[in-house]
Amino acid sequence: MRSICVPVLYGMISLVPAGCSIPSRPVVGQPSPTGPRPHIVQAAFFADEEIDGQELFAQSIPDVLSVEDETDTIAELPDLIGLALEQNPRLAQVGWAVDVARGRALQAGLYPNPVFAVTGNEISDRTGPGGIWSTFGEQEFVTAHKLGLSRAAALKEVDQATLAVISERYVIFTEVRRAFFEAVTLQQRAEILTELVGLAEQSVRNAQQLLEAKEGAVLDVVQFEVDLERYRADLEATQQALPAAYRKVAASVGVDELTIRHLVGTLDLPLPEYELDPIRLYVLGIHPDIRSAQVGVERARLVLRRAEVEPIPNVTVGAGYTYQGQNRSNDWDIGVSVPIPTWDRNQGNIFAARAQVSEAVRQIGRVENELVDRLATSFSAYAAARARAVRYRDLIVPKAQQTYSLSLKAYQGGQFQYLRVLEAQRAVVEAKLELVRSLGDMWEAASVIAGLMLEDQWPPTSETPQPERNDP
Repeated sequence: MRSICVPVLYGMISLVPAGCSIPSRPVVGQPSPTGPRPHIVQAAFFADEEIDGQELFAQSIPDVLSVEDETDTIAELPDLIGLALEQNPRLAQVGWAVDVARGRALQAGLYPNPVFAVTGNEISDRTGPGGIWSTFGEQEFVTAHKLGLSRAAALKEVDQATLAVISERYVIFTEVRRAFFEAVTLQQRAEILTELVGLAEQSVRNAQQLLEAKEGAVLDVVQFEVDLERYRADLEATQQALPAAYRKVAASVGVDELTIRHLVGTLDLPLPEYELDPIRLYVLGIHPDIRSAQVGVERARLVLRRAEVEPIPNVTVGAGYTYQGQNRSNDWDIGVSVPIPTWDRNQGNIFAARAQVSEAVRQIGRVENELVDRLATSFSAYAAARARAVRYRDLIVPKAQQTYSLSLKAYQGGQFQYLRVLEAQRAVVEAKLELVRSLGDMWEAASVIAGLMLEDQWPPTSETPQPERNDP
């Protein structure tokens, strides 16, 4: 398999039109480190060079998960990201598309080949057995800079293919991150539910003992048994969902044979603090899909200009030599031909090219709207889940733990029954279960936001340095 490892390719600056500026990265709670990033190379700068497509995207990747050597793989998110960069076939596919576009750009600028012909006539004729032999060569001279325009338009397709690699890179990042946090959420949910089932079993045993001692009620026993079966059902469903979640992680990485038994990760990370409007402006300023649409406008205008100069005729010049065996004469021929654009002046293609320019201009707005819609949808889910997670983490779980502690002390002092202590303990576990669910929803939504922001070092950690704010 061809290994396509796309570099960060943050050189959007080199492709941004004059007069436009890229907004500074919005500061979040613990964002990824900033620093110099490699740039996109304008296709026009290297189209003349014989550079293999793999060289354009070559990047050293550290050793990651060994699919062959590991049967029970324990995976971390950075390992999965590295493996996706190295082996995901979708990155290889878009990488080859750049080579295809570069080949077409090279072909579009090549000059027409000369034509050479040799003919023999009246061979073995009685008056001249040698016959008549003619040689003729001609060359078409392309006018009005047509080849340059064709190649410039094709080079814009190279730029778009390069931008598609960047876009696909972060789409894959998003898919891997979302699948990772979905699986980690299920793992932590299974752990908490296992604890909750144990507490529910203890509650049933204690309720039965109290009933046998005629200190409890049948209703308490039945209620605890219902709770126990409900928790068992939730635990069984979670355990059944985990293998599919691991398989989803492997599919997002692009390595179907990858076996995952456990993911090393936690939801207890510094919560990123995103603000919608700054992120929206940032995404609209740096996202490769928008830049690709802008390049599409430039390409459409070049195609229109190429169509407009098509009626300007090319000039074909030729020269030849003829030997006549009849009279043994040597004759020379010259010729010049020019097509006259009388009826076909490329009117239809010019009309279509003008429409394509209008379509390309509208494409920018459509892409911007789609990106904002994806960002707004993800931000809505992120903000809601984050607010819920913060409330559970800072208020509900501590209150539930305080209630359990007070209930335990009251039981030890003879004021409460032990069943109330178990109920308080179970409330703590249920609150933690809801906290895990909220954190999982938040990190999945934040994964989409990070992908739109082209984040590489994500999610943030407490050791991640704060970037300097770029004040205007």
